Amino acid sequence: MSRKGAGFPVQFGLALALFGVAIVTFIASATTAVAQSEFYKGKTVTVVLGDPPGGGADTYARLFAQALPRFLPGAPTAIVQNMPGASSLLAANYVYKTAPRDGTVIVMPQAAAIFARMFGNQSAAYQPNEFQFIGNLDQATGTCSAWKGSGLTSFEDLLNRPALLAASAPSGVASEYPRAFNALYGTRVHVIHGYVGTSNIVVAMQNGEVQGSCAFMVSALRSAFKNYFDAGQLTPIIQTARRDPTLIGVPHILDFARNDDERQVMRLITDRDIMARSLAVAPGAPQDRVAMLRAAFDAIMKDKAFLDGAARANLPINPSSAGDVEALVKDMTGARPDYIARARAALESGVAENTDLTSLEGLVSMASAQSVEITGAEGAKRSVKLQPDVSVIMIAGAQARAEQLQPGMACSLRYMKDNVAQVVTCK
Repeated sequence: MSRKGAGFPVQFGLALALFGVAIVTFIASATTAVAQSEFYKGKTVTVVLGDPPGGGADTYARLFAQALPRFLPGAPTAIVQNMPGASSLLAANYVYKTAPRDGTVIVMPQAAAIFARMFGNQSAAYQPNEFQFIGNLDQATGTCSAWKGSGLTSFEDLLNRPALLAASAPSGVASEYPRAFNALYGTRVHVIHGYVGTSNIVVAMQNGEVQGSCAFMVSALRSAFKNYFDAGQLTPIIQTARRDPTLIGVPHILDFARNDDERQVMRLITDRDIMARSLAVAPGAPQDRVAMLRAAFDAIMKDKAFLDGAARANLPINPSSAGDVEALVKDMTGARPDYIARARAALESGVAENTDLTSLEGLVSMASAQSVEITGAEGAKRSVKLQPDVSVIMIAGAQARAEQLQPGMACSLRYMKDNVAQVVTCK
């Protein structure tokens, strides 16, 4: 009895001490949880979008920002900041290098920007797996689409004769894809850079400056450019990334691969679009806030008001979680080194084509099947050679033959160092 009586106070004291520790831990945890949930209160969350206003990406970003305060503890204000430039490398670099790393800045870049450094673009300050992904709004299907009446009606046309496709900058998919098609499949595309945003590309097609572009995701065709798409003025000739069964009669780029190696290399190039509507925060953002943003994203993807808004805007919502996005990044970055090297070489091919060209605007003074002479505004004349396998001639928005060039036509000319015309565009 005496030993039992002696042990009881010790056991009771130990239990009381453990209970006290538990209470302190509980209070500390509760205090931390309250602090975490209060972090966003009164703050502004900025979604930095690497595209200009008016396109499909802009609409996705604004729908997400509109919904975010309802699902993020503290109900912060959420805004969209458009930061186009270098096919959204500007936005991605800003969030990685300059923006606060506290969970208040989210980036939504183009897919090509995420993988830019992996494929040799040293302008990207980051590696793909350094961002902390929140989720992906749509597992996208990309397209190369052509303007009606431009003379470009199928992917086979790109294989059989020169074509003009528009892009913003060499670092975006609108430039990278056709240059990779040239390198791997032997297409004959000239990429014309300098058009900021898909809206400006459409204007260029309407003006007869180019025939099409690989800048159009299916989601954009069915939302921002729905009228042109429904009217048959803007028509997909090839699809990339996730195969869309509703694009009846439009082949997939992998259908043209001649062997499995070629197929795997092309997948590395084009499957990036599967995560083209991804949202991410910079490395270093606190994990508890990343978790809150991910939970908010998951809830938004099931929210009726958000889904109804997307439906009204004709935007497909086919989301993937943060884990799924990270798995795709891991799969891409873990590909066979020789595949990555071939993909990188294909993406680098033709980058300097535009810088090696000279431009001139003026009136046609002489023309034949083999050459054309343009007289500039100051009277300077330039005669260049026309080669059917190289030169593209556009008259009033349609592809034309050299014999259709007539003296007095107002034209713009782009020619190479060997004095061969790459593009002759006339009104």
